[in-house]
Amino acid sequence: MLKLQNISKTFNKGTASAKQALNNLSLQLNSGDFVSIIGSNGAGKSTVFNAIGGSFLVDSGHIWLDNEDITFLSEHKRARQIGRLFQDPLRGTAPNMTIEENLALVYLRANKHRSLFGITNKERDFFRTKLAELNLGLEDRLKSKVGLLSGGQRQALTLLMATMITPKLLLLDEHTAALDPATADKVLSLTEKIVAAGHITTMMITHNIASALKLGNRTIMMNNGQIILDISGEERAKMTVPQLLALFKEKSQAALDDDRILLV
Repeated sequence: MLKLQNISKTFNKGTASAKQALNNLSLQLNSGDFVSIIGSNGAGKSTVFNAIGGSFLVDSGHIWLDNEDITFLSEHKRARQIGRLFQDPLRGTAPNMTIEENLALVYLRANKHRSLFGITNKERDFFRTKLAELNLGLEDRLKSKVGLLSGGQRQALTLLMATMITPKLLLLDEHTAALDPATADKVLSLTEKIVAAGHITTMMITHNIASALKLGNRTIMMNNGQIILDISGEERAKMTVPQLLALFKEKSQAALDDDRILLV
């Protein structure tokens, strides 16, 4: 479904500040896989997402999505197939537009034949139905400006916008890191529900080691632009947090060093 074949990326190539962010990295996801990704700062986690999303072109290697080679496809064209959430709840929505206007933008991007003017009653009813599934009361606030929402409400709305038209791939870049623990748990629960209902192939970067073992069906560890561990099935089901940390140290010859890491 998603295939990364020997992708590499070096920033500031040919200068004293050259940094190899991805090093001949390969990865294959099957349809419906939900992969949690962990690793220290600078391991290359977000860089992989940027490579997949088209924020830059890789120096070498190829990227396939649903059997289509998207290696040289522009970022805005990839966005039609790939949903993405970021750590900052302020990204991904237009704060000065209403909830229904933000949702209509998603429809406009997905439906080339949709009118540029106005929101139909049918669309408005559909928006209410989808918002009600979030259980946050947003279905009664269609005319509210998104900038007035709390961080959790906004991130939940962004999640809905990214999945309302089912994407081929969903990228979650620490999408709960800026939220308080209770709100983060709620957004993660919504994430599980929406991903399962849509059978959406998903990659999620997280600094919560326990969540990385609990959510989804695979856990990947990265270090120095490479994947050093990829576990699933029974091995993952039996894995404990201390065992995972020990494996990281064994594979990387270093401890998992990140002040944002959460063990529970």
